[in-house]
Amino acid sequence: MTRTRSLVSALAAGVLAATAAIWLAPAASAATPTAVFTKTSDWGSGWEGKYTITNGGTATITSWTVVFDLPAGTTVGTYWDALMTSSGQRYTFTNRSWNGTLAPGASTSFGFLGNGSGSPLNCTLNGQPCGGGTTPTTAPPTTRPPTTAPPTTQPPTTQPPTSPPPNTGLPKHALIGYLHASFANGSGYLRMADVPADWDIINLAFGEPTSVTSGDIRFRLCPASECPGVETEAEFSAAIRAKQQQGKKVLISIGGQNGQVQLTSTAARDAFVSSVSAIIDRYGLNGLDIDFEGHSLSLNTGDTDFRNPTTPVIVNLISALRTLKQRYGSGFVLTMAPETFFVQLGYQFYGSGPWGGQDPRAGSYLPVIYALRNDITVLHVQDYNSGPIMGLDNQYHTMGGADFHIAMTDMLLAGFPVAGNAANTFPALREDQVAFGTPAATSAGNGYVAPAGVQQAVNCLVRGQSCGSYTPRSGTNPHFRGLMTWSINWDRYYNWEFRNSHRPFLNSLP
Repeated sequence: MTRTRSLVSALAAGVLAATAAIWLAPAASAATPTAVFTKTSDWGSGWEGKYTITNGGTATITSWTVVFDLPAGTTVGTYWDALMTSSGQRYTFTNRSWNGTLAPGASTSFGFLGNGSGSPLNCTLNGQPCGGGTTPTTAPPTTRPPTTAPPTTQPPTTQPPTSPPPNTGLPKHALIGYLHASFANGSGYLRMADVPADWDIINLAFGEPTSVTSGDIRFRLCPASECPGVETEAEFSAAIRAKQQQGKKVLISIGGQNGQVQLTSTAARDAFVSSVSAIIDRYGLNGLDIDFEGHSLSLNTGDTDFRNPTTPVIVNLISALRTLKQRYGSGFVLTMAPETFFVQLGYQFYGSGPWGGQDPRAGSYLPVIYALRNDITVLHVQDYNSGPIMGLDNQYHTMGGADFHIAMTDMLLAGFPVAGNAANTFPALREDQVAFGTPAATSAGNGYVAPAGVQQAVNCLVRGQSCGSYTPRSGTNPHFRGLMTWSINWDRYYNWEFRNSHRPFLNSLP
């Protein structure tokens, strides 16, 4: 997202849905602290696991350490909500500062990604048997490995959702927009109370860090000297409450064009969690939007597997978002607005590549999206300010028309091999998790598409109609979530063309 009319062009182009737990241990005794392991996902060559530590004793514990072995050929990749050390095949996880103290009956958890088919063995918690996690029994995966067939030109087939869409409190097809709340630009300031009721998600732009690597995010209303007519904090908060009473979701958006955020250390990660929580709590917000752009995310040399990232800025962001989700619970709304360079370009290029020399930012959102695939409410890629991007038809697609929206969105709905490696496939997201972003007006961003073109793209993705020369590999997608725009302010400036055109259209969809 950008704040000014003069926009910088995007960089040139170069899920598991099932989450049924596989219990690997019998029920533990409630008389002492226990650590129980579950596999929350399994795709054959790897898996996602979680340990739940429960204080079944009568006294408070102030710290915990879980130790286990993994068979040869199985290793731990990304982990979250704990600190890890390893020696050979033995892994030690200790609590973080915020989750070490457990009163009697309380529980906490930490998670990690495993690479290989083995499972934890010989588990101990604070030096004692884990109480059910010491002799796991393996079971066949309950989820299909996340594979996607190579791109073809065969006609699409309609696929039902792999699991029922969760109850998010959003309409089936949502209208999502950004509100310039902390700054002014050519579109003018718009008070929260004056945002029309047609907008289902309102992303407050922006929370920004005190420095690039601090992780300390701050948000303030636009100063009166810059935004005449800005409301008071009390009026702003009251207007948010009124929107929420109408069923709307109000989120704090972090980043934007100027807000570079690099969580290079665990200290920055912890500061991010603390400061973002403070903003959410201060205004009673529904959740968080991640709009990391520029150099916020990139992959270190040698970090080539999106399922098992090792780059600190990636690992720490995943951990931070998981912690926030855990803190606020199932009602927490998490959205993301990456640029095409950081997502769809990953079909051709991922990071610096096997021999180095590529832009390390290529595809760098993929490990974040993948790790949070069960927690993301809506992913709305910015289909603007972009160079040409290759689609699943192995043709380059250029922004500015329905074709670009169709091809870019189909990649998320169908899944795609990363960097051309069919053995390393980014799995499709659920239909209800996918929207796409488009500028509200010509002044808002490069790649503006008139309402007729936007609606052509949606009709193709939802109904399989008016697709032009592109055949969606994902088939029809009746649960497609909707449309995002930059921005509500620009839409107001242009007499509400975006909402007046697209709200009735979205309402008409099946």
